[in-house]
Amino acid sequence: MLGAALLLLALAAVLAPLIAPYDPAATDILSANSGPSPAHWLGADDLGRDVLSRLLYGARLSLLGPTLIIAAATVMGAALGIASAWRGGWFDLVAGRVLDFFFAFPGLLLSVLAVAMIGTGFVAPVTALAIAYTPYIARVTRTIALRERNLAYVEALRTHGLGGWAICLRHLAPAVWPVIRAQSAIAFGSALVDLTAVSYLGLGVQPPSAKWGLMVSQGQSALLGGAPSQSLSAGLLIIFVVLAVNTIGERASDTDTAGARA
Repeated sequence: MLGAALLLLALAAVLAPLIAPYDPAATDILSANSGPSPAHWLGADDLGRDVLSRLLYGARLSLLGPTLIIAAATVMGAALGIASAWRGGWFDLVAGRVLDFFFAFPGLLLSVLAVAMIGTGFVAPVTALAIAYTPYIARVTRTIALRERNLAYVEALRTHGLGGWAICLRHLAPAVWPVIRAQSAIAFGSALVDLTAVSYLGLGVQPPSAKWGLMVSQGQSALLGGAPSQSLSAGLLIIFVVLAVNTIGERASDTDTAGARA
């Protein structure tokens, strides 16, 4: 059910130009801070822009950002974790120290530093958060891959002449994938929250672009003035997506654990 709702939301984001009732940047001062009505189902913001349209368009960057972050972190973290478990020795030691270094910096802090060096926008915080989330995936991957590497079948494969690359790609990677999948799903919610915080601080995508975190920030004054539509709608969508992906990730983790015990 939750998965279907997330897929529906993603589909709505992709089809936003077709299903959004208004241009997200179109203003109508006469409708500024108006509540839900037949003309604006979720009301209008302080510039009279349709909140529903901006939510649909805002879903694009709001969902794309965490997706890119987790995809990049998963690829880099899984590769580093498997390589560390397989090679061991000095490689594992150096990789561990590098991961410890990045663990010391919260993702939000890295995002602020990236924005300070590169400038506001979409690329800087996404790149910084991808780097920040890589150690989490790498640590989990290394633990599972190290346990798998010490099993008898791996030694048998090496005895039969199968190379390290082949063993890692054909056997270790599939063995760690269920755990990585669950951790990535949970990390998606955290990445969404971090990107929302960056946008709320005004360091991400800039107006007039629509993004959920930016909508929460822009609607704050209207919220205090009794027009909560913009901030409330965007905030509820963020909460829903975070809770949904966390629930799906925890269920996947429980299923994998039960399967391993069986």
